[in-house]
Amino acid sequence: MKTLRALLRNPQGALGLILCSLVLFAAVFGPEIAPKDPETFHFNARFAAPSLEFPLGADWYGRDLLSRILVGARSTVLLALLATFIGTAAGAVIGVLSGYLGGIVDEALMRLTDAIMAIPSLLFALMIIAVLGSSSINAVLAIGIAFAPGMARIARSVTLQVRSLDYVAAAKARGESLGWIVAAEILPNTIAPVIVEGTIRVAFAIMTLATLSFLGLGAQPPDPEWGLMIAEARDHLFRSPWPVAVPGAAIAIVAIGFNLLGDGLRDVLNPKTAET
Repeated sequence: MKTLRALLRNPQGALGLILCSLVLFAAVFGPEIAPKDPETFHFNARFAAPSLEFPLGADWYGRDLLSRILVGARSTVLLALLATFIGTAAGAVIGVLSGYLGGIVDEALMRLTDAIMAIPSLLFALMIIAVLGSSSINAVLAIGIAFAPGMARIARSVTLQVRSLDYVAAAKARGESLGWIVAAEILPNTIAPVIVEGTIRVAFAIMTLATLSFLGLGAQPPDPEWGLMIAEARDHLFRSPWPVAVPGAAIAIVAIGFNLLGDGLRDVLNPKTAET
């Protein structure tokens, strides 16, 4: 609760929290609150501009864009959160083990991490999908794997500071196992910067997932995933901008919201900032 109150006092954090809460609400309850069936054709409303009947307009089949955005939030936002969780969890475990064990284990893991980080995340994700095949789940795995090395670097840098502290030495002196020391002593004390970075990376996951779907490597029709909606609407851009602008704006709002939330968490969880 103390962190939440501090976050609400932070302008960036408060705005980011509001935006992310609205996005998560749409992702969870979108299909229930959608005003129309997202797949129902209204041929008399093809390319309709925003109106009372179609608040965000309609596409080339007359499908309600608001309903498609709300239903598509589940397959876009929740999958991006899952991809970020996979990358964050895997990277945190690798980074903590590398930083704590040190020596040849640290050297081997960090050199492998450097080699992977030399490849742009999107290109690395494309390489993984080329092996696994095109689907939403494979896109999630690809993004999670591509994010893991960066998270490992962050977790390792914090672990190098924590492993020399007294409570870690006390756990060693008690004869605690490696698993206990890592899980109970080190990992909880490295979680704050990992959470901050993970929150910011949700925005990158959203955009990467939308990019993969735009390229036909993620979600497949008729799924109303936002990147796929833009890909399908680009041929009709000069007839009506709404089928492209609406999902594009949704992606931008989510990215801005999680970036603001991440910046707010960084300020709140930073001891030096919290003291001032």
